[in-house]
Order: sequence, then structure tokens, then C-alpha cells
Amino acid sequence: MPKWYMLTLVGKDQPGIVAKVATALYEAGCNLGETSMIRLGNSFTVMMMVDSGAGEAGLRTELQPVVDDLGLVLHIDTIEAGLHQRPVPDVCILVHGADRTGIVSQVTSAAAAAGLNIVDLESDVAGTDDNPIYVLQIQGVAAQGIAAIETALAPLQAEGVKVDVRPVDTLIG
Repeated sequence: MPKWYMLTLVGKDQPGIVAKVATALYEAGCNLGETSMIRLGNSFTVMMMVDSGAGEAGLRTELQPVVDDLGLVLHIDTIEAGLHQRPVPDVCILVHGADRTGIVSQVTSAAAAAGLNIVDLESDVAGTDDNPIYVLQIQGVAAQGIAAIETALAPLQAEGVKVDVRPVDTLIG
């Protein structure tokens, strides 16, 4: 029976992180499940589900040379795989507004209260140092319908936050 782990690696962005980590795992006989890798600021973050018979200590041993070589921080958790169970998003929320403390909390709290289950969230700070614009994109499942999400987020418009809620059309099969 497979033993699954969630690996999280964080470090300064540089070429070769994905290749070196994936190669070390392949050479250790590991199988990858779902992964998410992204550059945030000057850092690169890797999250990956890994099936390994080597156990946590074995994974650490196999990855340590890569971690040391690239100056990464490694965190390992035992998980239940849950493969093939990702919810299919039916709503996309785009938010643009002046960068300020609390915008993510306000948007996600209001949306959660309206029944949103977030599947994916990405944010960025655009604009300039003098005029930063916060950009937030959320995909999720609207358990109480898209209209409930729109109603819950409408008050943010009065605070100068542009919110666009759209259905996601997904073709499966």
C-alpha cells in the first residue's frame, strides 16, 4: 500500500530547482501525485504529493543533497493521498484594489460565509511602489450558488475594490 507524503520546499528562486528535486525523487523510486510550484516574490515554493516506501527519514536522506546544494528549506508531512478527488470549480472571482492590509481576509471571509469552497487562490501585487494594486484570483465551488457570492462581495465595491464573479464552464470527458 502506498505511503504518501506532502513535501514543501522553499528557497530563493533559481534555475534547476524542479529538475533537481524531481530527479532526486525519481532516483529514490518515488512516485509523484499532485504538485503545485510557483514563484512568489524572489522565492520559489514547491508542494508535492510523493508516494515513497522509504519513509520520512528516507525521503530526507534522498533530498538532503539537493536541499543543501540549492539552499532550500524542506518540510515533510504524512498525508492521505486523496487523488482523483479534486473538486471542479464552478466560479472564478477576480479582485483588484489598492493594496492594503486585510483585503484577502475580507474577500475570503465574505465568500466563505456565502458558501465558497476555495480550490485555488493566487495573488499578486501589481502597479508601482507608490501606487500598489492588489490582484487576487480565486477559483472555487459555490455551494450556495454564484449569486450568493456576488451578493456577499458587493459591499467591497463601495470600498474601491473591483470584484468580478464569473461562472467557470468546465468540460469534462
